[in-house]
Amino acid sequence: MNLKPFVIAATLALSAVLAGCTSGSTLRTFSTDYGVTRDAGYQLPSVPIHKVPRKYHRQIVRYETAEKPGTIIVDTKDKFLYLVQPDGKAVRYGIGIGREGFEWKGTARVAMKREWPTWTPPSAMIGRQPELAKWRGGMPPGLTNPLGARALYLFNRNGDTGYRLHGTPEWNSIGKAMSSGCIRLMNQDIIDLYNRAEVGAKVIVT
Repeated sequence: MNLKPFVIAATLALSAVLAGCTSGSTLRTFSTDYGVTRDAGYQLPSVPIHKVPRKYHRQIVRYETAEKPGTIIVDTKDKFLYLVQPDGKAVRYGIGIGREGFEWKGTARVAMKREWPTWTPPSAMIGRQPELAKWRGGMPPGLTNPLGARALYLFNRNGDTGYRLHGTPEWNSIGKAMSSGCIRLMNQDIIDLYNRAEVGAKVIVT
């Protein structure tokens, strides 16, 4: 009997678990949590969640990983963000990612969290879009601010990566690759993630 195929399959399965990419059944879906939300003096409009594919609605799912609870794992292929929970579970959020040429992968940590953050476009972005120069000193918080209701700032050993996990009013961008590299969530979801995630949390972008 040729055991080689079975050995290969077992090795691949083990690698998937160690990488934190083995997910399973949905335990709970929060499709009713996308209504009008009042927050810090702002009124976030409701998301027409019936227009967003159900797989991108916030869910608690089975998720096997060697990473400890509190770790954030971003699956850029399937457009999911997982916040690892105890007992083989995770909170899963639908995300939008960087468009072609702006993708990134690696490991970072949440260095800061901000409610209704100021957005400052990088110099390279202003070079591509000169009309953004007026915000060189920072765009005030608000419903049209590109960082949305919350932002988690990602740093690595070299300091600020320039990348964020943040909210967006553009709910129709979830599940797509159209940002300038940051990972975006619906505003109601980034508020939920903000409340659950800790400063110092490990972030793995695959």
